[in-house]
Amino acid sequence: MTHSSRSLRRVAVFCGSAFGNNPAFRAEASALGTAIGNAGLGLVYGGASRGLMGVLADAALAEGAEVIGVLPKALSGREIAHTRLTSLELVLTMHERKARIHELSDAILVLPGGYGTLDELLEALTWAQIGLHAKPCILINTANYWDGLLAFLDTAVASGFIEARNRELLRVAANAADALGMAGA
Repeated sequence: MTHSSRSLRRVAVFCGSAFGNNPAFRAEASALGTAIGNAGLGLVYGGASRGLMGVLADAALAEGAEVIGVLPKALSGREIAHTRLTSLELVLTMHERKARIHELSDAILVLPGGYGTLDELLEALTWAQIGLHAKPCILINTANYWDGLLAFLDTAVASGFIEARNRELLRVAANAADALGMAGA
């Protein structure tokens, strides 16, 4: 899973399958999908039609972007699978989903979400920390959603559990446009 020196072609986006209760979350997901399409990039994401995931995919598709979804088979039968994607890959496990998303992408962007999004983000950072990839990992801090996590990470550095150089593996963007710029678009 090492990152090659090829240019940015596809971005992975991790985000919630719910909308959240702040309209800014939905607006940012739509703005990111639109920006991905306008930049001529492809999107790789979790394959759902619901929540921020669905908004993101629909916006990217509306701009003509290639959109690849990767979904565990167990979730595809719950009417969650997006049916209008460029392609939808079904895998057996959540771990296979994350590994495949990483294989297909050149950068990792993260919008608001819950446990699954947090799991995906932290695994991407762990893989970067141990040298399995060198892809940019960029958190989009819409409406300061991730402030608590960022404070925790700073506490972990101050407490000696995360090295300062590894804390820098996670970059923070205020919005979709800034995130794509940080990713190299």
